[in-house]
Amino acid sequence: MTEFPGDPVATPSQHEQELAALALTEHPTVRAAYRSVAETWLGRAKASHAMRERFEAAYREVMFSAAMWSSNQDKLRPKVTCITRLGHPVQGRSIPGSRWGIDNPDSVYRVIPISGDERYEIRGRVGRNRMTENYFTLWDANMGTVAVLNGRTMDIDSDGSFTITVDSDPAGGRPNHIQSTAQAHEFYIRDVLLNWDRDDPNQFEVRRLGGAPTTPARTLDEQAEATAAMMAHFADFTGKLSHGAYKMAPNNFNLAWSADRVGAMRNQVYVMGRFELNPGEAFVVDVSDGGAEYFTVPLSNIWGTTLDIVDRTGSLNKAQSSPNADGTYTYVIAPTDPGVANWIDSDGLNEGILTLRMAEFGADGPKPDLGARGRVVRLDDLDEQVPMLRRVSATERATELAERRAAYLRRLPEGTL
Repeated sequence: MTEFPGDPVATPSQHEQELAALALTEHPTVRAAYRSVAETWLGRAKASHAMRERFEAAYREVMFSAAMWSSNQDKLRPKVTCITRLGHPVQGRSIPGSRWGIDNPDSVYRVIPISGDERYEIRGRVGRNRMTENYFTLWDANMGTVAVLNGRTMDIDSDGSFTITVDSDPAGGRPNHIQSTAQAHEFYIRDVLLNWDRDDPNQFEVRRLGGAPTTPARTLDEQAEATAAMMAHFADFTGKLSHGAYKMAPNNFNLAWSADRVGAMRNQVYVMGRFELNPGEAFVVDVSDGGAEYFTVPLSNIWGTTLDIVDRTGSLNKAQSSPNADGTYTYVIAPTDPGVANWIDSDGLNEGILTLRMAEFGADGPKPDLGARGRVVRLDDLDEQVPMLRRVSATERATELAERRAAYLRRLPEGTL
């Protein structure tokens, strides 16, 4: 049996990497890139005043994510790196958050560098409550899929432990084998926590099999150059995502699904749109999940970071939402508390990006009734427009938020900054 003492994410290795990345941000090459990338991004973004006010905090996270991710690219010395964490203390130092690319607040994202010329073994253990959605995606250098292992259905031992083998050979009877290719670049692992109060991320360790590395590790200067390049890439990637959302007409959030038209075996649906409200308005979203076991409705700014997801309801997933009598769901997006269930808090913003994610439809794919629709309503008209939503008192809201924070901190034991 493989032993995994301690927290699945806040490991000694993770903390060591975070402190090293924090030190790396002081390197002259990285500091110069921090300034130049910011200037370029701000020049392209054409952000509103409200979004511009959010830039510095969001930008620090995106850039720190680049520092973390770029620091674990050595395929001969692979580590497990958790990205898209919130800011937290480590050994008396303030570690910035590392969200970027319009992250999913339910997901614990981890990366492992992989070479198709090498052989690897990933050992781990699942939590007591098996996650609804969990995928190990082997990417090429351009985030193209080389292979996928479904963590929900992989073979595990009676104690929850598992072994994943990765090399260029066929499985040959090995369970949980992923056949790599010359294009293999890294694993991108999504542990999706539907039930924050009881789902646990997987525990992992990775080792490369074979002899000692044949090439030296990067020097500090080489690592700084790699980090600067990834900082520019992350800003460009996120900027394109946001530009795509802002090319759309505001408040035009629609999904009409036909399994016959798009194929019944599709197992994931993403719908991106943006809302733009006047004072006194809310954006109401009606969702029919089409049989999805998992879906989430998160908000983000144009810089690619989600809003406050710990002390505010900047996202809600299926387990955190109250269904309507007919099994559909209705959400109210607003900058102030409307006093109803399923409030998604825009943290004072009257604009933002909404990215609905649906997954795990089963073998027959989504049901034909899958759909989502957004509409602007006056806050004063909510009683008439959303009569199905339960009213929530200030005391009930405070309890909801306290429970939310406690549930989230199960994956962030260091606490928030």
